[in-house]
Amino acid sequence: MNLEFSAQVAARGFDVSLSIAQGETVAVLGPNGAGKSTFLTVLAGLLRPDSGRAVLGDRVLFELGAGGRGRWLPPHERGVSMLAQDALLFPHLSALENVAFGPQSRGVSRAEARSRATAWLERVGVSELATRGPAQLSGGQAQRVAVARALASDPELLLLDEPLAALDVSAAPAVRRMLRDVLADRTALIVTHDILDAFTLADRVVVLEAGRVVDLGPTRDVLDRPRTPFAAGLAALNLLTGTVAAPGVVRADSPVAPGEAALLLRARFVDDLTAGDRAAVCIRPSAVTVSVTPTTDAAPTGPGDPERTVLPVTITDLEPRGDLVRVRAGDVAADAPPGRVADLDLAPGVRVWFGVTAADAVAYRL
Repeated sequence: MNLEFSAQVAARGFDVSLSIAQGETVAVLGPNGAGKSTFLTVLAGLLRPDSGRAVLGDRVLFELGAGGRGRWLPPHERGVSMLAQDALLFPHLSALENVAFGPQSRGVSRAEARSRATAWLERVGVSELATRGPAQLSGGQAQRVAVARALASDPELLLLDEPLAALDVSAAPAVRRMLRDVLADRTALIVTHDILDAFTLADRVVVLEAGRVVDLGPTRDVLDRPRTPFAAGLAALNLLTGTVAAPGVVRADSPVAPGEAALLLRARFVDDLTAGDRAAVCIRPSAVTVSVTPTTDAAPTGPGDPERTVLPVTITDLEPRGDLVRVRAGDVAADAPPGRVADLDLAPGVRVWFGVTAADAVAYRL
């Protein structure tokens, strides 16, 4: 079912409009307090907005004028199921009974409800656990049962709130693969902080900040070419914004680090950009070299080289990341092996030069 949603909640600064096509999964991203939970609870019927309208297929979920007066469909009549990060199974019911609960509560016979529950437990890969109670299930197993329970009622819209956040790293991949299977051709909205969830499960991404939509589009477009610092951080990319100064050159809006001068960034234009256009420049930290002098590491170098930008910066933080160290300097970062960090004696407060070739700095329209 198509979803058309628009709602305002003044007390939370929430004002969001969004359309979701039938069979589409949309990931909702944003920092804490951005309005993600408000979005889900309004759709689920757990929070009444001040005004707005939402239509799921031919069913009006709410249509409210100023002051919240108007049509309001209660949660159990919406055809919407919500899956939280914690499984929240009924502790006194078996896995099978948990999954059968939804269909039975909608008037389906006990035999039919149990048949549906059996089919869904098999679909999510835990049919052998049908007789176990929630206390006998691992976190991954319980979340699979919770997914089966959410889908057994055949909802027209599935809401998922950080469905993998409570799972350990060994259980999450298998549950993610299962979700990818069961969400195929199903209308769903998933709130997540995990970029892998977005890439794996979502057709499109919407980014919320301060209760507003700040970016929206196909998953790879939004996360490979971010337009907001949050999306760039989630995708682990450097993002600089500025104005096109000349072909292949973007003048940065601000210094990359406190106390530095704004720079001319040499970049590879992937959009048709002309002088004066607003642009974003995206750089992977792995493409950035670190030097203690502006002429170390690669030739040609230097601020005047048309194929390379050298950024004079001061290190603000060092963050170990597996077999690499993320060297942060204000709004930009470089990844370097620990041995390289040790050889250069890098530490917060040390003056260094970040280097990046134009081919590795991707510029696109803002």
